Amino acid sequence: MADLTDLSLLEAGAALRAGEVSSLELTRACLERIASLEPALHAFLAVAPAMAEAQAAAADHRLVESRRTDAASPAVLGIPFVAKDVLCVQGLPATAGSRILEGFRPPFTATAVQRLLNDGAVLLGKTNTDEFAMGSSTENSAYGVTHNPWSPDRVPGGSSGGTATAVAARMCFAGLGSDTGGSIRQPAAFCGVTGLKPTYGRVSRYGLIAYGSSLDSVGAMARSAADLTPVFETMAGHDSLDSTSLEAAPPRVGLDGSVRGLRLGVPAEYFLEGMQPAVEQAVRQAVEVFRGLGAQVIDISLPHTDLALPVYYVIAPAEASANLARYDGIRFGPRLSGAAEATPASLMDQYLATRGELFGPEVKRRIMLGTYALSAGYYDAYYGQAQRVRTLIKRDFERAFEQVDAIACPVAPTAAFPIGGHGDDPLSMYLEDVFTLPANLAGIPGLALPVGFDPGGLPIGMQLNGRPLSEPLLLRMADAYQRETDWHRRAPKIDDARPNEAPA
Repeated sequence: MADLTDLSLLEAGAALRAGEVSSLELTRACLERIASLEPALHAFLAVAPAMAEAQAAAADHRLVESRRTDAASPAVLGIPFVAKDVLCVQGLPATAGSRILEGFRPPFTATAVQRLLNDGAVLLGKTNTDEFAMGSSTENSAYGVTHNPWSPDRVPGGSSGGTATAVAARMCFAGLGSDTGGSIRQPAAFCGVTGLKPTYGRVSRYGLIAYGSSLDSVGAMARSAADLTPVFETMAGHDSLDSTSLEAAPPRVGLDGSVRGLRLGVPAEYFLEGMQPAVEQAVRQAVEVFRGLGAQVIDISLPHTDLALPVYYVIAPAEASANLARYDGIRFGPRLSGAAEATPASLMDQYLATRGELFGPEVKRRIMLGTYALSAGYYDAYYGQAQRVRTLIKRDFERAFEQVDAIACPVAPTAAFPIGGHGDDPLSMYLEDVFTLPANLAGIPGLALPVGFDPGGLPIGMQLNGRPLSEPLLLRMADAYQRETDWHRRAPKIDDARPNEAPA
């Protein structure tokens, strides 16, 4: 058999069930690829080979039993995957990319991860992230920058950049991430893979290190919508451990390759002056593929789109300032005294020293923004007003879905930008999320899929948004598109340190 890491998730699953390959062989192939590529890409914060091989051996035993008894086995049984380091896994480090959680090992496992483990998936390790998921480039990690496998001088996107790089570089078959304002969809687009942000509450947030509690979603990435489907079906469903978990029935996705008769909306507000021409061209060409498959394309308007960015950057930092108040050096991670040797440290000294030294600059910036927005005299003017405008954004989507079944738009204004490209300009970095964060404000699902390459050989992604709980429809639409195109099958030439040639 060819290089096992070249198999798709579905191909690997079929080979496992047929007894043509073992989970241990798949796992070792992934671990070898991680060892080979990790020094250059830095996708991981922790790799767990002993744990992964033990899980793979257990999966092989289950596979043998299922073949012996002719019983059905879970679709993810024996499949190696990774998890972003904001998802807790018992016994493994959980740093959220921050020095303030260095050394913390949670005593429990996030529900989304546990459901995959219960079905026999094999966890290879934890992937790099912007600190507390606050960023769009994975440059804000306290443990180093992750590199885009298509061009090592470019960012992989963020904050789930480690997962996107691992999936794109064939280090695993799928990966979990979190999405608060685009943190799954934007890195999926930058790395040429398929990423799903579910409806808010569709996948349990239990065990997720929180950033913005009314915005956070746990989702996944894989090479294609077909590969992503069994991962999503396994993770999703009500969880009594999460008070925000929806009571919806577990989803079942039917990938029949048909989009005929579906109405696809294209919002004018998402095609901004100044966006990279190749991005607009690739997205519009993808829309035409859907038209050719029988979908009806309808021009729509989402009039409050231009307010989404300021609304998000009031609400998300406000919620972050509250969520991050728990990190004080008392219960988690290192503790700094902040006092001279001869002076006993007060509790306040410890708080100030620990938070002042161990939080990174972007986290501090958002804590200060959020604390200000929530302070007496400013709450109504900022946080309260932002929530009212958030309702208007949500209503824009509700009205649009009276006309259409799904909405197609760019994921980001450009392809992946150079590492350090936004320097010390946080506003320019925040603008990277301008097309993705409205879906988080509205609580609706969004799926990013590759639709082309720019002249420099960097992937371009398109986003499909849908009504709440419409993930099966979005996956079906993406799968229909991917049956007609092969962008998702392209793999980066990682051994070449130079930017790739534009694929033919």
